Amino acid sequence: MTEQLGTTVSRLPVLPLRGLVAFPNMIIHFDVGRLLSIRALEAAMKNGQTLFLTAQRDLKTDNPSPSDLYQIGTICQVKQILRLPGDNIRVLVEGEEALAQALPDDPAHPDPDKFYGFVFQDTDFSKWIEAVGYSLTHHPDADLEATADTAIDIVCAAQLDNGYLDTYYILNGMDRHFTNLKDHHELYCFGHLTEGAIAYYQATGKRKLLDAACRFADYIDFRFGTADGKLHGYPGHEIAEMALVKLAETTGEQRYADLAEYFVRQRGQQPLYFGLEDRRRAHEGGRDYEPREQNYAYYQADKPITEQTEALGHAVRAAYFYAGAADVARLTGDPDLLASCEQLWRNIVDRKIYITGGIGATHMGEAFSFDYDLPNDTAYSESCAAIALAFFARRMLEIQPKSEYADVMESALYNTTLAGMALDGKSFFYVNPLEVVPEACHRDERKAHVKPVRQKWFGCACCPPNIARIVEDVQQYAYTIGDDSSTLYVHLYMGGGVHARLSGTDVRLDVMSDMPWSGKGSVAVGFDAGDSASDASKDAVFTIALRLPAWAGGETASDAVTVRGRDDISRVIRDGYLYLTGAWHDGDVVDFDFPMPVHMVAANPLVREDAGKVAFVRGPLAYCAEGVDNGANLHLLHADTARIASDPSCVSVDSIVFHAGAAAQDEQGLGEVDAVDMPMTTLTIPAWREVEDAAQTSALYHDWRPAERKTTTATLIPYFAWANRGENEMTVFLRG
Repeated sequence: MTEQLGTTVSRLPVLPLRGLVAFPNMIIHFDVGRLLSIRALEAAMKNGQTLFLTAQRDLKTDNPSPSDLYQIGTICQVKQILRLPGDNIRVLVEGEEALAQALPDDPAHPDPDKFYGFVFQDTDFSKWIEAVGYSLTHHPDADLEATADTAIDIVCAAQLDNGYLDTYYILNGMDRHFTNLKDHHELYCFGHLTEGAIAYYQATGKRKLLDAACRFADYIDFRFGTADGKLHGYPGHEIAEMALVKLAETTGEQRYADLAEYFVRQRGQQPLYFGLEDRRRAHEGGRDYEPREQNYAYYQADKPITEQTEALGHAVRAAYFYAGAADVARLTGDPDLLASCEQLWRNIVDRKIYITGGIGATHMGEAFSFDYDLPNDTAYSESCAAIALAFFARRMLEIQPKSEYADVMESALYNTTLAGMALDGKSFFYVNPLEVVPEACHRDERKAHVKPVRQKWFGCACCPPNIARIVEDVQQYAYTIGDDSSTLYVHLYMGGGVHARLSGTDVRLDVMSDMPWSGKGSVAVGFDAGDSASDASKDAVFTIALRLPAWAGGETASDAVTVRGRDDISRVIRDGYLYLTGAWHDGDVVDFDFPMPVHMVAANPLVREDAGKVAFVRGPLAYCAEGVDNGANLHLLHADTARIASDPSCVSVDSIVFHAGAAAQDEQGLGEVDAVDMPMTTLTIPAWREVEDAAQTSALYHDWRPAERKTTTATLIPYFAWANRGENEMTVFLRG
């Protein structure tokens, strides 16, 4: 093609995309298998690694001509290529500049016969409507509800008579639906639609979207299964499993839970369904292709889950799948399935998780890396992956209330999830690194995926609405009710009112907490008006189970919990929870004052990137150093580990008002943060710096000599608050 930028005219190779759109400033990866596409890629590598990506009009066209392509697209820089087994090539590109218009002339009235965006674009609406549902539950808003109703009307009007509802295939050819489960996300779109529909129904009582989700589920149930004549496939991107379990519990329809179980158990069974798909598409394209099982570990589909022992592949897909498997294990009571979930949990928590609760170390495929490979400056740690880990932890808690699950869930929520959004709520991180040097992000292609400031939006906008839905629904992660309906579990200590029916009594708990800044709070017991238990002569026998956080000392923290004026409430510690059981009275109060010491943490020595380094954690929060507080060249800043270890009191815990705010770096508002003042706790630690005064004029290499030290202090802020004061260096781990 010929491109014209200003007065410069040049020619670029064209690579057509199926089911994918690239946008400026966006980093994406995709697989190339068609001969013409491979040739375009080879030409780009010989010509400045630049090519033009555009979408083809018809998914079915295997060898598109220029007339089969959209005349708009994005000029992209090839960042990395990886040759896969077989003939495919995996490509990582970064969008640089749109050519011509990025949308139709009138964006308000796009061509109704054309699809714009990713194959999973429907999920942007679904996650938004789910967040709306949770928000309306807490904060009724007639205008917001009216807007949601209008959007629901539009979505439901698109549903086919058979129940199918996926925009991409409805517009681009139903003859190809359910033919590329591995890559084209129809079942993923269904899962998010269902979770959004349930949330909105529970908030408003309106069934329109829920009924649409049920009709779609009915169609999927009709098409998929082990019976002859049915498709023996499963989702390429998991979430349908969780959604179907939730749909079964909402509607009482067991067949939805059975379908979830089918998806969990069928995945990875021989012959591998994704392999059959790939072979068929290769044959249709005139190519030979022999699938290999390792190709499908990326999708958690190389073997049945009961044979999987290591968390592999795309981190979000994996954690979604494990969460769905945990749901099925809970419903079926299958000990083998539960054991697999526990083993995969152990692999993540023991070998593949960042201290910030992030998972997915490598940008190549947004995936888990090998054991103990946890680089800080190239970390991917997608916001969605931390949220997915919280989903997994929450479901393991339902099966076996163990404090470790809640400890990890808390870390993922307070650190990586919150870091994914600026303090003004208007910009977002997709990637959450643990070390940033802005110049390296701008000039080192290996770190091109790492952004030193948050973005206003993304072409692939999965993370912002995911953050919205979990923040609005965080109470479901803070509290659960035991299977016997007599125990209320407190997993996370956050203020608010909790209403639950325990042992046949409507109970209200008013929770006061200053987490994460203080370990002090209370739980006041009350009975809802009109309940017989509100009579002082009546007792309500139930259990309040309080998590004993690992950061507070674990089970030894039980001494920090008291029940005012009651010595007849039994106290039992089990699996990191303190079970308080007895005949509760209206007005009873449970007080807690958990110690919140500062922990200086070292990584396992097999984590090469953290050798000789330490990080600091207080309560659920991981802390980091920013250049704005500590100067440039943070790699020369050392924590005075010897002094801190001998006298932990030398670390100062300071309550401050944190001033967020930053000016925009470009006309798109990159890096802009509105002025926000937030109470916060920071740490001041004794430290020293390597003197660098003569570094610019000294030799590149010289005989070793002890570093000249300059005594100083280091200021550490909560990790979630970094990059709210403009572009600057950041590190979680400091040299010791």
